[in-house]
Amino acid sequence: MDKTVLNAAVALEKAGLHDGATILMGGFGLCGIPENLIAATRELGVKDLTVVSNNAGVDDFGIGLLLQTRQVRKMVSTYVGENETFERQFLTGELEVELVPQGTFAEKLRAGGAGIPAFYTPTGYGTQISEGGLPMLYNGDGSVKKASDKKETREFNGRRYVLEPSITAEFAFVKAHKADPHGNLTYRRTARNFNPMMATAAEKTIAEVEELVSLGGLDPEAIATPSIFVKYVFQGVNHEKRIEQRTTRPKSGAGAA
Repeated sequence: MDKTVLNAAVALEKAGLHDGATILMGGFGLCGIPENLIAATRELGVKDLTVVSNNAGVDDFGIGLLLQTRQVRKMVSTYVGENETFERQFLTGELEVELVPQGTFAEKLRAGGAGIPAFYTPTGYGTQISEGGLPMLYNGDGSVKKASDKKETREFNGRRYVLEPSITAEFAFVKAHKADPHGNLTYRRTARNFNPMMATAAEKTIAEVEELVSLGGLDPEAIATPSIFVKYVFQGVNHEKRIEQRTTRPKSGAGAA
């Protein structure tokens, strides 16, 4: 079955993205993010979205573009320290935030894709992750409007564990390196990150890729996401691939007297 579509806008139309949807959004920082799908979502204007992503991009790129237009109602993330718009909306009560330890976040996605409803982990035991009370939504005056609930814990072999529910969603937007028309996907190095897990944990996965190849053009051993998990695929354009924090050293001899 040929799953290719012309572009991100067509993919969103066919998938039926709507107000109030939950979207799993691939990427780590600005690496491996579905740039075209984010831009098309902004252009479509859907609102009250719940976005599940490792982080929230930066103010003017990535998910930050959807925060600018206040299309996101809730974020489920592990790290959010690079986005001032995110911080401001969270602290003023415009944005609900569920913070998850990063390893737990990855396993919640993997478990969701595997059909496992919940699992036990020692991560977070004895903290607000398990005890509850972690602020999720503020009032305009800075008081806490909504906090996290207490989670079930249990002891195994003398160690305490926290019961964590898995994550699934109606939509997943993933970024891959290459795809064939059936939707088999390969990834490139760190741009892979959370994308493969998210592709398995959604009802409708849309894959934005850098290159579409013909059937048989992918090494079967390199396919990380089989086509069964992908609903639509398209070749993206004008990928910026920004570097979030560029750190370099002076050229040899620079600054020498």
